[in-house]
Amino acid sequence: MTTMNAYHLLGGSGLRVSPLALGTMTFAQDDWGSDAATARAVLDRYLEAGGNFVDTADVYSQGRSEALLGEFLAEPGLRDRIVLATKYSQGGGTRNPNRVGNGRKNMLATLEESLRRLGTDYIDLYWVHIWDAVTPVEEVMSTFDALVRSGKVRAVGLSNVPAWYAAKAQMTARWRGWEPVAALQLEYSLINREIEAEHVGAALDLDMGVVPWSPLASGFLTGKYRRTDDYVEGEGRLNDASQRYFRQMLGGFGERHWRTLDVLDEIAGETGRSMAQVALNWALRRRGVASVIIGARDTAQLDQNLAALDFELTPEQAARLDEASAPPVGKLRLMQDPEVLGSVLTPGYTVAGEPAWYRG
Repeated sequence: MTTMNAYHLLGGSGLRVSPLALGTMTFAQDDWGSDAATARAVLDRYLEAGGNFVDTADVYSQGRSEALLGEFLAEPGLRDRIVLATKYSQGGGTRNPNRVGNGRKNMLATLEESLRRLGTDYIDLYWVHIWDAVTPVEEVMSTFDALVRSGKVRAVGLSNVPAWYAAKAQMTARWRGWEPVAALQLEYSLINREIEAEHVGAALDLDMGVVPWSPLASGFLTGKYRRTDDYVEGEGRLNDASQRYFRQMLGGFGERHWRTLDVLDEIAGETGRSMAQVALNWALRRRGVASVIIGARDTAQLDQNLAALDFELTPEQAARLDEASAPPVGKLRLMQDPEVLGSVLTPGYTVAGEPAWYRG
């Protein structure tokens, strides 16, 4: 059984991270997040449980998440205990065209601002937050390498990028002798398994750890949302942005999503666990996953998420979740099946075992 003290190496780096990372998007978020006292209690509880991987970004709460975290990290000895990750790309609403995107000018300027807010002189893991589709990968990776050599950054990662871009970045870094990509931060859950088609295989082959965000699909996998015709109802107020998420990101409430929710509910009843805990447990045990990012408004919610480590799904239960949540089988996924691979190669030839990158 996995525990918070079962630290994983982050990709090909030497960084050791706990299986659950603490996302701090809720920190200093007035309407749906945590005030300073609650955020500090959440951080303390996470560290007490053995967690050591804390993830933030320059744009969370317009920089206030980093600033609040910086206040906490001023406590003697606390900074050295954690793997601190932050991100750049979005520019915080500036109209300056060179202060958004992945370019060198924005990266260097944003890093200095993050270091100031966080009250530290180095970042353990610095992420590209969102791929901008225009900055040459050589510019991103050479600047990352310079930051690591300067001592201001320890490791680098890519968030929300295409698989081909991640592979190009890693191979470029290896060819040039630059700092390699340690991890990919990507949306991944029972509801959204798109990264299995290409990202997971690339990550496994090229030594990049997978760090899923939104493992509960914006709360959908907690069971608090149910459908009424083509509209979602749930606990609390669903604003227009939430409705757009469920309509667009979940493909217009396809039957697969609701079938997944039904099976998740069944298995939660069998295990005596919450639906959220079962969903997190599933995500934690997927191949290539180094650490799963969780968020929490308060310590009670955090404790519920941490309890996802306290049990094991049976192989039969895991298989039911896999089957219910399986995305449509396109040609790419079909060609990744060992039986199909064997059938299209030399007649009579079969694939011995399962390729390292294959996920059924």
